[in-house]
Amino acid sequence: MNVEQIEIYQNVSKQRFETKVGDTLAVLDYQWEDGNMALTHTYVPVEGRGKGLAAALAKFALEYIKENRIKAIVYCPYVAKYLLEHTEYQKLVKK
Repeated sequence: MNVEQIEIYQNVSKQRFETKVGDTLAVLDYQWEDGNMALTHTYVPVEGRGKGLAAALAKFALEYIKENRIKAIVYCPYVAKYLLEHTEYQKLVKK
């Protein structure tokens, strides 16, 4: 599966980014804190793991944050790990 071909959308009412591959729904939850986007939790069901879904969700969320000129507050351990490997996004994190 090519990560670039994963379709992701923002579910505003549930405050999360979502992607569905087959019957697998993977999500990255967020909440708003003083105009910043707090990334709180990434969940990928067992059958969807190892396919790049979590990485695609993290990238999508960080690109959204960059495009909207806001800051990220990172509570999610997966996103924190992603940021260590993708240092180009670290400037988006609220210190």
